[in-house]
Amino acid sequence: MIEMLAYLVDISMSVCGLVATFPQGRGASGPSGRARCERRDMLGHLYDRALGGESCWIRHEDGEVRPLPAHRWLGARRSPDGPGESGDAFDEDFDEAVTQLCNGPTIELGCGPGRLVARLIRRGVPALGIDRSATAIRLAGRGGAPALLGDVFEPLPGTGLWQTVLLVDGNVGLGGDPRRILGRAAELLRRGGRCIAEFEAEVIGVRVRWVRLETGRDVGPWFRWASVGVDSAAMLAAQVGLTLTTVRLIGGRVVTSLAAL
Repeated sequence: MIEMLAYLVDISMSVCGLVATFPQGRGASGPSGRARCERRDMLGHLYDRALGGESCWIRHEDGEVRPLPAHRWLGARRSPDGPGESGDAFDEDFDEAVTQLCNGPTIELGCGPGRLVARLIRRGVPALGIDRSATAIRLAGRGGAPALLGDVFEPLPGTGLWQTVLLVDGNVGLGGDPRRILGRAAELLRRGGRCIAEFEAEVIGVRVRWVRLETGRDVGPWFRWASVGVDSAAMLAAQVGLTLTTVRLIGGRVVTSLAAL
């Protein structure tokens, strides 16, 4: 299995120059052509700057502001210097507990800088990350995490063969459509595999909102994102052919196991 995975990754990296496509800006039709491209570029640029250490936050359409926890994704500590920031450290216990739940070849959707993939590799678990940010992929490589630049909804290596799909750090709300991303996870899994998915403990149902990234210097375009409560996990899983088997509370964060039976 490990040799097969290595082969698929090698082939994918050589022939599949997957290009990220960020969600369309706010509005019924949104801008077209060059303007739409510029808006996507700004969204990606702000995310990349956050990975580089610049303070960045998420503004919701209802006015709520939360810090973008890039320091956690990087496995770093930092002091608060933006709206809503608390200066908390990355969650070592969470990272360790989640990776212990990953058995067999594992693919992480929206891996960011690849901290979890790198941890799995150090444990001897074959793993691969997928992300749309070239900066994130570059950082992942430096940290020892195999990762591919691409859209999680485009063709990926090993479809239908993965033992574990990892979906944490809010990525179940990707594009404002949790059913779609969970359906993608189901497609990637082999029979008997599991999707380890994080849901929110303090949200009821599925809350879809327009959000945007901001820094002290720039404001990004609006895009759709969903906050998904754990009360919706069983229903969403069933809609895509998965079965909720366990729910765990890890340091205040809720992680579920969704099985492909």
